[in-house]
Amino acid sequence: MTVRGLFSSKASASAQPYGMPRIAVVGRGFSGMMTAIALMRTVMTPFHLQLFDPDSRVSGGQALASGHSSEILNSRVRDLSVSAGDPDDFNDWLCSNADFRAAVPAAIPGFLQIFVPKSIFSDYVYQRFSEALSSRRDITVQVSNEPVIGVSRSHGGRWLVKSAGATNPLFDTVILATGYGLGNRSESPVDQAVEPTAVRARRLVSRPHTVLLGSGLRVVDRLLQMRDSGYTGQITIISKHGFLPQSHTRISADPVFPSETMPTRLSEIVRFIRRACQDAEAEGQNWQSVMNGLRKHARSLWRSLPAHEKQQFNRHLRALYDSHRNRLPEALHLRLKRELAEGNTLLRRGEVIRQTPTGLVFKQAGQAGEETIYADQVLDCRCQAPDLGTPLMRSLIDGGLAGPDELGLGLAVTAIGELSANGRMTDGLFAIGPVGLGSLPDIDLVPEIVTQSYAAAESIASRFYPRCKAV
Repeated sequence: MTVRGLFSSKASASAQPYGMPRIAVVGRGFSGMMTAIALMRTVMTPFHLQLFDPDSRVSGGQALASGHSSEILNSRVRDLSVSAGDPDDFNDWLCSNADFRAAVPAAIPGFLQIFVPKSIFSDYVYQRFSEALSSRRDITVQVSNEPVIGVSRSHGGRWLVKSAGATNPLFDTVILATGYGLGNRSESPVDQAVEPTAVRARRLVSRPHTVLLGSGLRVVDRLLQMRDSGYTGQITIISKHGFLPQSHTRISADPVFPSETMPTRLSEIVRFIRRACQDAEAEGQNWQSVMNGLRKHARSLWRSLPAHEKQQFNRHLRALYDSHRNRLPEALHLRLKRELAEGNTLLRRGEVIRQTPTGLVFKQAGQAGEETIYADQVLDCRCQAPDLGTPLMRSLIDGGLAGPDELGLGLAVTAIGELSANGRMTDGLFAIGPVGLGSLPDIDLVPEIVTQSYAAAESIASRFYPRCKAV
């Protein structure tokens, strides 16, 4: 499907898809749609934009997708604007929505400090996408539901995007915005010889029992959805490290951080941050303010660590860091604490060894033996890291166009998403969002994805269209 600005046939003659620069975006989750918005608002000469994704639905990506309107985003409205230079844009959009104003009257005249359902944020993103497209009569946008299986250089220096379709078009710029969507779930122990999302097993106990795998926001979402839907059975959460998301403060925690020079060794950095949190609370502030302030230093700290300390952080500290970074709204955190306190939900620390027809085999942390956990269903709520062995990833790595990051969590990228191989940038090839999480430890958060998308769009505009200026 191809559409033009204003979804109209009245595009100028210069706006033919094959007579102007062509940009491919692989992925239509939040990272992909945000990139499309940034391109349409920043590249101010005609271009053709093609959005690839095998899923015909527009879901918002693994981290944000929700089929349940009750799921709440873990960031406040003030941090979710998709408009560069206008942090109040999402708040203004909510204020203009009469139905939302009527449903949340206590927040009037503004909603900057509240948390909203993911479905509302998705509506906002796609309305801004539609508005950006409708304002551009000089561009065309094509949507392709074909999986991309490779990217390579053509003889003319352009990019050949290989898909499952009959045609493999050439592009001047290719942007990977696949989020967490390239994980190979078939290798997960819980998925061996079973259905990929839920395993129905023989009922062995009188009370229903569900096992949830994971420790992040998705596992809490699923837990609360099940309770809201009337599920009264036992729920067991299995987490490798045993950390669940911490709570946001009731009101916004403004960033604070010590002014003294940061240490350079990982162990000293951890002690420094813990002491900063203790000092903040002693002065009537909170540790959440310190963690918000740490975000401004996270990338420079990460770059300064040697490879072996990055690996140490990933093995032992990342889960703890994520539980304090990706926090829950206070009301949801209180519900989670109540679930655990009442015993209806049990948190167990350890690893899944293998799936069985009646549940799974589990090894508890600190124990040598294994045990069998019987369950009616096992639901995997873990975010799957990008699989560097997929055909698309292999085409980039084997072709010398991209390389894995130091930890093998994804692809090595710069702050603006440029892909690199062996220390050299690859012109015209970008990766936006969580696919670069090993290089940029905070790039799975909405504000950082927004910033990166506009920075990449600026780079594309200056590279191909040096006279362009962003609006």
